[in-house]
Amino acid sequence: MTTKMSETHRKNENRIICRNEEQKSYIDIVQDDSKFRALIDSFIEQFPELFPAEIHDGYQLKDVRHPKKLPVPYQSIKLKTNGISYTIRPSFVMPYMTAMTEDAEKVLYLRKYNVPFHALSYIFGKNPMKWYRIEQSLGRNSIVGTTIRWVDDLPEHAVADEKHTWVLGEKAYVAVTGAKNCFFGASVVENADETSLSAGYGVFKQETIEIQPDYTPKTVTTDGWLDTQNAWKTLFSSILLIACFLHIYIKIRDRAKKKYSDIFSEVSGKLWNCYKAPDKRTFSQRVRRLIEWGSKIKIPSIISDKIEKLREKSTFFTNAYAFPKTPRTTNMVDRLMRPMDKYLFCSQYFHGSWEAAELSRRKWALIQNFAPSNPYTIKKFNGWQSPAERLNQFRYHDNWLQNLLVSASQRQFFSRPQNPL
Repeated sequence: MTTKMSETHRKNENRIICRNEEQKSYIDIVQDDSKFRALIDSFIEQFPELFPAEIHDGYQLKDVRHPKKLPVPYQSIKLKTNGISYTIRPSFVMPYMTAMTEDAEKVLYLRKYNVPFHALSYIFGKNPMKWYRIEQSLGRNSIVGTTIRWVDDLPEHAVADEKHTWVLGEKAYVAVTGAKNCFFGASVVENADETSLSAGYGVFKQETIEIQPDYTPKTVTTDGWLDTQNAWKTLFSSILLIACFLHIYIKIRDRAKKKYSDIFSEVSGKLWNCYKAPDKRTFSQRVRRLIEWGSKIKIPSIISDKIEKLREKSTFFTNAYAFPKTPRTTNMVDRLMRPMDKYLFCSQYFHGSWEAAELSRRKWALIQNFAPSNPYTIKKFNGWQSPAERLNQFRYHDNWLQNLLVSASQRQFFSRPQNPL
């Protein structure tokens, strides 16, 4: 049974309800109270997760507003139980009526591939800063709340890693949380110590507990960086830490593949044989046999030291056997961060404030979650266009940006906008 999200009123509550409405029929309906109420009632019945729980106790139509930016009126409603008002906004226009979604989605889709704003302005018109602001505004939405549809979709097993970057020439890091091939967190922090990483990964925790207050992932897979592990233990005391097995191999490969090529292939074969062990006991046995074999033939210390480290920290590797679905390497988050690396390089990293850098990471993560994949990938996954669609097995609208905007309804804001529209 699918569980509906908690609708508790919070400081950053999103009071915008975005409808997947078609433009042709919208204007006539929104100005006719009976038609509009019938439309809202059917929308509540079809997609209850997009509305506050109190909507079922009744609501009243408030007023119709006519913004100056675009000739698209919108309606407001007021809940009978608490008097809180919500704006009903169509998905074919962007927030703040800054553009038609049909126009903006082409620009934002190309931003997935790092096309610079001045080039987008040359092709689509408008000032480059206009497209920049439209893109940045997406970062105000909750990454977790927008990406998932139901509480049941919250990840049980997370993968975490940090990406090196710069803000105004100063070293910084992006604390990335991934699960189910989607971004669930991407926060910019000043340092890679426990305190800073706790704050960075804490954004993921805050967004998840706003959906499910008692949420705790079962496991998190990291590259073994102690401060990363401590940060996750600080945030989720009962979480089980998994160390990435691939990083042991990489450390040996980088130091021994060329210098000790004669022995490297044999070592790597035995190492991956340990990884393929079917259970915890067999894994430990194979690691011991590998160490014994290495001591007999006297393998170089730069190899033996890493294998010994594997034995010393075997608990972090064998923990994975308790959860067959948990990732045993950080490959998944590495794949997510690979295009991030290209994006940061193409933009020459961050040149503005820390707040702008944070919004930049967040909006980029949401675009990656919702923008369509290449046609071959879409065909492979039976027509599901994006990682978010594949996670939810659902979409509100065929247009990916309209799907994103509707998904953000009632999911709380990371950074509250200046006004509710």
